[in-house]
Amino acid sequence: MPDPRATKPTPAGASGKTRLLVIDDDRKLCRLIRDYLQPMGYDVEAAHTGPEGWEKAAGGDYDAVILDVMLPGQDGFEVLKQLRRTSNVPVLMLTARGDEADRIVGLEIGADDYLPKTFSTRELLARLRAVTRRASHAAGNSGVEAEPELVVGPLRVNRAARVALLHDRPLTLTPVEFDLLAALARAPGRVKTREQLLDEIADRNYDVFDRSIDVHVSALRKKLEDDPKAPRFIRTVRTAGYLLIRPGAE
Repeated sequence: MPDPRATKPTPAGASGKTRLLVIDDDRKLCRLIRDYLQPMGYDVEAAHTGPEGWEKAAGGDYDAVILDVMLPGQDGFEVLKQLRRTSNVPVLMLTARGDEADRIVGLEIGADDYLPKTFSTRELLARLRAVTRRASHAAGNSGVEAEPELVVGPLRVNRAARVALLHDRPLTLTPVEFDLLAALARAPGRVKTREQLLDEIADRNYDVFDRSIDVHVSALRKKLEDDPKAPRFIRTVRTAGYLLIRPGAE
């Protein structure tokens, strides 16, 4: 079975189309997504159970995956956990309407974005384009070739190579987590608001009350083994935002 990490998440395969895998047991919804996106340049495949979805995602060269939470055989969270062990393919999770708990869990595991099941097709397309554009920029190192490596204490962030090291050990980060760390590392000791961070790492307009940035910070802290009550790296500044702590700062 090919290693998904070896595949580049570029938005155009040999056919010139973006390859999309939809993992959802609602066959009617899968057909709706396929019929809407195919004229937009997407090559859409579907899987209808958790195990089938994981097998296809692990063995295929997809540019993005749409993943439902509720699946027969294996739920979407378990599929995502397995997928994130080997692949950084952009994942857009489908959640029940208003179910914030599902959204938070999905983002913590490594989803790139989420969409309620009552989505409009226009919103689906916009969010898909956003996550695939971020992944394409990550693969192509767009616009960062000449930027020097960012070094903050034991942290080193190389945006050109898309590599982050802690004590010379590589960190396994999703594209959003890497961009978030890089955004903070570019201005150590300086508070960045949630809005500023979203502007730097996202390609879409977030809702005013979107909590995804907090979830991504929480996931990044876990990978840095950083205790939010006694932070060594990322400090929360109440009502303001976040900052990356300068070495030696109180």
